[in-house]
Amino acid sequence: MEDKRVAGVLKGNNFSFKKQYGQNFIYDDDLLSAIVDGAGVDKDTTVIEIGCGAGTLTRQIAKKAKMVYGYEIDKTLQPVLAKTLAGVENAEIIFRDFTRLRLDELEKSLPEYVVVANLPYYITTPLIMTFIENSKKCRSLTVMVQEEVALRLCAKAGTPDYGAITANIALRGTSRIIMKVGRERFHPSPNVDSAVVRIDLGDTRGDVSDVALYKKCVQAAFGSRRKTLENNLVNAFKLTREQAKKLMQDSGIAEGVRGEVLSPEDFARLSDNLKLLLG
Repeated sequence: MEDKRVAGVLKGNNFSFKKQYGQNFIYDDDLLSAIVDGAGVDKDTTVIEIGCGAGTLTRQIAKKAKMVYGYEIDKTLQPVLAKTLAGVENAEIIFRDFTRLRLDELEKSLPEYVVVANLPYYITTPLIMTFIENSKKCRSLTVMVQEEVALRLCAKAGTPDYGAITANIALRGTSRIIMKVGRERFHPSPNVDSAVVRIDLGDTRGDVSDVALYKKCVQAAFGSRRKTLENNLVNAFKLTREQAKKLMQDSGIAEGVRGEVLSPEDFARLSDNLKLLLG
């Protein structure tokens, strides 16, 4: 769909961009098609899209997917989407705030699916973690996010961008950047560049005996980045200095390190040994 046509539909319906919804639209069909290809969408794929905007990504998804369910919070886009998605039979738009839905209830009526979305930046992290932590049927997420967030999502242990969200994502899947997208590709242009991240989900929880304790270990390790892991463990779990030292030794973690050097596998061993220690 040409830029001018979409812009004309928006103007014809007196649409105004709303900062509170983080609305930055993409009109470039080639770019949007590449995102859908990067998500691995085919004729057997059911897709959830969050933040449909003017429907340009929705339309590209529908060309290749079996079905796309698009969620849009801004009801003033209803007449816009009625025009931009006219004739698209395998797309259903639901005008609701996705963040207020219960994922377990939603998934009862869905087959396995993938998420493909140009996410509003203000809901990026909590939304990704909702799927990571609660989804039973989501196979992958392919999402447009701020470039700095993309770097954190895909960071390796020991790098400056590595953090709690990276380690928590590793509980369920693997993530990679599939393309970078400059700010000039959006309308209106945001103040930052973006990137498309694909997170493939699988059940890796069998490697961790207590998921909640794993997350607490991650939170403790990154809670005070300037402190050593030993100090953070002592403070977070009320351990003695000797207990913390032995826990790290048993987990194969060197003395004096900080949390950001621990790989997800290190956190798994640490949390399993901590569980034994706490009884």
